Amino acid sequence: MPCVDLHSKADYASIYYTTNSPHSNVGGFDPEKPTIVILHPIFLDSTWLDLQLGDSRLNKHYNIIAFDMRCSGKSHCRPSGRHDSWVDCADLAFCFQKLHLPPSHILALEGSSIYCALRLALLFPEMCLSLTLVNVPAPVELKWIYKNLDELVHGACFAEDLYSFEQSAYDCLEFLFGPASDRDLIDELIAFWELSLPPRKRARLAETTSVYINRSPLSPDAYAMITQPVLIIQGEKNELCPLKYAEKLVSQLTGVKDGAILYTVRGGTSMLSVVPGHASIVNRAFANFLARLPHRRSDIVPPELPIKERMRMALKKLSEITGNPQIASLDPSCSISFSLLSPEVVKSQTELVRHYQKDADIAFSPMTLDGKPLRKYSERERVEWSHIETGSTAIVPPERGKESERVSKSSSRSDSQHNPGDSPLMKTAFSPTSSEIHILKEIKVANITPLQRLMT
Repeated sequence: MPCVDLHSKADYASIYYTTNSPHSNVGGFDPEKPTIVILHPIFLDSTWLDLQLGDSRLNKHYNIIAFDMRCSGKSHCRPSGRHDSWVDCADLAFCFQKLHLPPSHILALEGSSIYCALRLALLFPEMCLSLTLVNVPAPVELKWIYKNLDELVHGACFAEDLYSFEQSAYDCLEFLFGPASDRDLIDELIAFWELSLPPRKRARLAETTSVYINRSPLSPDAYAMITQPVLIIQGEKNELCPLKYAEKLVSQLTGVKDGAILYTVRGGTSMLSVVPGHASIVNRAFANFLARLPHRRSDIVPPELPIKERMRMALKKLSEITGNPQIASLDPSCSISFSLLSPEVVKSQTELVRHYQKDADIAFSPMTLDGKPLRKYSERERVEWSHIETGSTAIVPPERGKESERVSKSSSRSDSQHNPGDSPLMKTAFSPTSSEIHILKEIKVANITPLQRLMT
């Protein structure tokens, strides 16, 4: 299995990758073709990049390599409360150097991958020929998203039977993708989550989610230091990543020659790269963008500087950006050294991971003994549920015509933002009142869809 092993005293990660070369290795790259690095969407992995790897507009003209981030897919790591997007950036930089990758075009698809790509362009500009960012989220998580995602992830992680897990997974799917009508895609997504993110692996899901929710923006000066060509592709009707935040990022990238380009996918929502029709539009816009850029060869040669020295230079630059000289003296062989989380957030994330690790080895598994899903989601009995929170009012659906307002009863649908320092991710996991959520399996609520139960 092609992996890049990253060892240090304080950290360990094994980063899986795949390529479009005949034997899935970098040695099979065509030196005459430019190289594309793809970073997968949040809660998925590189197996969900077939629509990019199999598109002749990309596959025919470019070498392509895709990585599973450290808590996703076939990658593995030592759990850490210090994990943030700067750590993901350092992982990717180590992979570039250890694999002798050439300077590459970065395609970052949704969520945390976008913040990883921006940081790579900032700290390791020689590795990045261009940036294409698909669905830029708000710089700090919006409170209504934080609260709903909190509830959904917690429900899936602590499900005690197949019915509960399937319902939580479906609710999460509708929240991330919008109302889903493709039965095959629904079945594939839920089967993927059953295999890759079951309750027994809930610590991985908790760490992945906390990295995304506890993200923080770059400073205006840091954004201005990014000079590579940038294309931003945004879904027109993406409520999780409103268009205005892509527009704001365009205005902040003042160092990009001729400015960053914003391309809007009409009718597009979230997870553009996974929905076939929208994915084709994304690929076309990306291919057209690359075609206008200078051609670059892909010679697989060792980096000019020793890896440790190059990472030390990156830590020095990070210390200058943050105004914290202590960062420059940290271990350059360790990705965790690049973390910029505050002590309070590190503590809360560490407690969170420990909480999710507890009894995970005996948690419910939605798989058969031979590692296959017990059934397709579409084969289950269609029974509507009612979720009632102990000691509080049940979440009820909105009036018709307001279905676009995805707001839980405990949060307002506004642009107010979650402050990572205020509370740990999924604080409900530690709350005695909100952890006791009863699921009444035999109650049918007329005209209430899973998504509507999250909306008021």
